[in-house]
Formats: sequence, C-alpha cells, structure tokens
Amino acid sequence: MKIVCLAENTSVSHNIGYEHGLSLYIQCDAGAILFDMGQTDLFSENAKKLNVDLSSVRYAVISHGHYDHGGGLESFLKINSSAPVYINPYAFDGHYNGTNKYIGLSPALKNDPRLVYTQDKHIIKNGITLFTCKGYPEYHNFGSFGLNTLEGENFVPDDFKHEQYLLIEENGKRVLFSGCSHRGILNIAKWIKADIIIGGFHFSKLPLDNTLQAYARELNESGITFYTCHCTGVEQYSFMKRYMNKLNYLSAGQTIIL
Repeated sequence: MKIVCLAENTSVSHNIGYEHGLSLYIQCDAGAILFDMGQTDLFSENAKKLNVDLSSVRYAVISHGHYDHGGGLESFLKINSSAPVYINPYAFDGHYNGTNKYIGLSPALKNDPRLVYTQDKHIIKNGITLFTCKGYPEYHNFGSFGLNTLEGENFVPDDFKHEQYLLIEENGKRVLFSGCSHRGILNIAKWIKADIIIGGFHFSKLPLDNTLQAYARELNESGITFYTCHCTGVEQYSFMKRYMNKLNYLSAGQTIIL
C-alpha cells in the first residue's frame, strides 16, 4: 500500500504547498482512493507535482463535514468524472467554530449525484470499510473543543456524528485512516482494531503536560504504529514522541509504503 500526503499543515519541500487541512492519496489493491481533499484546490496542485493522477481515483472519502477536509470537493468533482464520494449524511449540517465562524462544507454540493451517503458501517468493497462507531462506549470524553452544530436556530455542542473512519485490510494488515479523530484517538484506537493508524489526533490546543503524557503512554501501550498530522500539532507531536516509539509525522509531499 502506498500513501501520498497531498495536503497538510506542513510540507517536506518549498516546492510543495501546505495549508491547514488534510488530503491523502492511497494506492491499494482495490485501486486508488482519495481520503479528504483539504480546504482548497491545493491538493490537486500538489498531486501534479507528485505525479499523482487524480482522474484515476476509483473511490473518494470525506472523513467529516469540515471545510479543511472537504473544501476541495468541487475541484475533485471536476478533475475526476467517475469516482463516487463517500460521505456521512450529517456532513452538510451547519458546523461552526463557536457561533460566528462557519467551518462546514458548501451546501451547494449536498445533492450532487456523485455523493454516496454512508451508514454506520458501510462496505465500499471487500476489505474497504467505513465506520462511524455510533453508540460505541467512550473511554475518554474530550468534549466538543468549542465546535458547534446548528440545529434549527440553536447552537449545540458538536457530537461529531458526521465523522467516519476508513479501514483498509490488505496483505494481513489493518490500516485505519481518521481525518481529525474528534471523538478521541484513544477511543478510536480501541473501537477499531488496527495495526496502523494514519490521521490527526486533534491535540493541537492541549498543553504539554502530564495529561498529554498519559495519553501518549496509553497510545504507546496499544502497540499500534501511528502516522499523525494536521490537527495533532507539531509541538504536541514532538512532546508525545518522547513517550511513543511508533509515532511518526506525515507532511505534505511525503510518501509512505506499507
């Protein structure tokens, strides 16, 4: 399996652009998968520089309904004329940071015929499955991080029911992709048994203290190999790396071979 990071908050080279967002190109036995699309068309610009053909993507997945993961959707639909885009039915709900800043997807795309609205467990193909983990027990409660959903005329704390996780099972390995892990990376690591987890931890606003150290130690004890990025925070990554021997950082322009 080959994973190319097309967009992320950092970059491995001055020739590769970066932004607050995430987009991963995955080449596996079932074909090419695009996991998230960043906040702009930067993912497509970087794809050209990295010799990634987005027109050949067979399946696309949007991990949740925030602009920094699905902002490039319109661009992708123009570049690729055939791939279905798997998205949670709650992704187009009104998502806000606080009550003033809209951080959701473009409502104009909600009824595009290419969108496939997923269930709590959605099998794309044998060995490729999407999960929401709805109703699973929370071992850690991380709250809503100040993020809200608009229900009618009222703002309520986001419960992240619009989030989904992609599991690829190939060659005896279980590789899990999570966009931001808003429901808690420690929970997700227990909910879906994986050998490798790739994605953000949403720890960027957490202090570098004993609590973060405890989180790192718990993740380390899982034995899982992690490639983290985006909303984890560079400082938080460096701090956690002291206590995790299988923690790696993934930047735009980087390729992983599993």
